[in-house]
Amino acid sequence: MTRPAERLLTELGVQLDPELLVLALTHRSFAHEAGGIPTNERLEFLGDTVLGLVVTEALYRRHPDLAEGELAKMRAATVSQRSLAAIARRLDLGAYLLLGKGELATGGRDKDSILADTLEALFGAVYLTHGLEVARGLVERLVNPTLDVAADLGAGLDWKTSLQEVAARHGLGAPEYQVDAEGPDHARAFTARIVLGGRVWGTGTGSAKKVAEQEAAAAAYRALVAAEDELHPTPGA
Repeated sequence: MTRPAERLLTELGVQLDPELLVLALTHRSFAHEAGGIPTNERLEFLGDTVLGLVVTEALYRRHPDLAEGELAKMRAATVSQRSLAAIARRLDLGAYLLLGKGELATGGRDKDSILADTLEALFGAVYLTHGLEVARGLVERLVNPTLDVAADLGAGLDWKTSLQEVAARHGLGAPEYQVDAEGPDHARAFTARIVLGGRVWGTGTGSAKKVAEQEAAAAAYRALVAAEDELHPTPGA
């Protein structure tokens, strides 16, 4: 076991078999270059389920008066790729990843998708080794700050869903997302525009399509809310 991996376990506050820890940190790009060794994808699949269960139960117990729809939004925000990547960065998880040369050359140690997937793989490894209660403790400790913030985000929990709801309320139909991309594959920049009723209501940019769309949805939601009087003028005004 290398010293960096030991530091990661200290940060997590758990012990894992060295081979299982290496597996959890092995991205498919590294596995391919190493001749097809196992990747962390099966552990990620397991960890995603553990994460979803723990977060769902925590939200259910914390917010007994919230409807299912609001709980679903809070869960989506908590387990989103962006939220998980932020947790991974706090752990400096990128420094421990086993990546292929191509991913290393294109900034793989700081990619949201890779960081989020690896964090889920670690949750899966902890569950396999120690069972649900230890895994629950780890997940709750790491995601609690996100859960605390989620309760105050309102529409920002899921801008795309919130936009769809307000657009329907104004009879504007479903939002149309128009997305353009430019730049090389390793440094793509995406621009998203949201069209409702033949009018562009919001734009957003990001290094991933989903990020650009969420930013555009946030801008469009705010624009629609600000235009309430224009969309539904007060009678006699």
